[in-house]
Amino acid sequence: MGRPSLKIKRLPLMAVACTVMLFVVYRTSKYQHAQEEIDKRRSIRRDVEPDVAHSGTLKGLPRGIIHATSDLELRPLWSKSSLRSKVNVYSNRNLLAVPVGIRQKRNIDTMVKKFLAGGGFSIILFHYDANVDGWKDLDWSSRAIHIAAKNQTKWWFAKRFLSPDIVSIYDYIFLWDEDLGVEYFSPSRYVKIVKEEGLEISQPALHPNSTEIHHKLTVRARTKKVHRRVYELRGKTKCSDESDGPPCTGFVEGMAPVFSRSAWYCTWHLIQNDLVHGWGMDMKLGYCAQGDRSQNVGVVDREYVVHKAIPTLGGKSQDIIKSILHSPSSQKHGSTGIDLRTEIRRQSSWELSIFKERWKKAITHDKSWIKPFKSGERRTRQKCNRRLCS
Repeated sequence: MGRPSLKIKRLPLMAVACTVMLFVVYRTSKYQHAQEEIDKRRSIRRDVEPDVAHSGTLKGLPRGIIHATSDLELRPLWSKSSLRSKVNVYSNRNLLAVPVGIRQKRNIDTMVKKFLAGGGFSIILFHYDANVDGWKDLDWSSRAIHIAAKNQTKWWFAKRFLSPDIVSIYDYIFLWDEDLGVEYFSPSRYVKIVKEEGLEISQPALHPNSTEIHHKLTVRARTKKVHRRVYELRGKTKCSDESDGPPCTGFVEGMAPVFSRSAWYCTWHLIQNDLVHGWGMDMKLGYCAQGDRSQNVGVVDREYVVHKAIPTLGGKSQDIIKSILHSPSSQKHGSTGIDLRTEIRRQSSWELSIFKERWKKAITHDKSWIKPFKSGERRTRQKCNRRLCS
């Protein structure tokens, strides 16, 4: 009589075990499906179809020889015969691009070492002071791409050297400023988080003790992995559940943005070739989020940085001041003294007004453009009667 009762007792345990197993299988399948969807979205422009590339002026080339994309991988002048068949194997899947000056050499050294330690990153340095030789003593310098152009901004460099066809192999593009402390930041863990969360545009949160914080949304939330919106009922900018746009949600700041491949393809086209300071563009990045900006744009709290807010380009470096004062244009106009920071801010403000006007004109004239954020656009249209669209 004891054996049947024992079998009866085992039945509920087996049922529970089967239920748990089915739940685990369901969750695993759901996660895999979600990852496949994310990877599918990111695969935009990874490869160029021959039919698309083989058009117009390319008709003189045989279809199979066309290679429409490039990368920033350094290639050896020679290699072992066993490695020659692997010329198209990419070792790095992400890119860090930073504008640098020699005065921030120590901080950049720390930053680059962090990114290289985890593997999977190509490094490109934009030397706005044109001092490339000063970096040769760093052990990783020969592994980085160095581009020099005197007194140019991050967005100037990005527009000219990070075109989508060049960076199409990279999953994520980190376009950072040089004054960010990375002691609390892991690049590999950051990439893992943005993949899990499906963030097309993101930034690491800012340490609350950062020297300069412009928007509350960018400040680290200690108890969260990622946050996508902020609540603020005081001050000029009020953020609530009804807020559906920057700087309350769908927003990252220009100091440390990270773009997926698809988001960068859109962002590169948004960058204006002649407006080099990029003011106002952060408020429009949500249009490149490949969907709902309140979900696809976010701030990562688990991996955060310290914004040191050190004036660099246009700062009080005597070398920069001398180079401008002795330039032909300066001598021609008889300049005897100049406050570079003030002049740069004036230029930035002027560019902001130009960018706003261009946006306003573009949405007015493009009748085929579909507004993805209707409620926010309605409010913007109403404000347009009183001032320029922001």
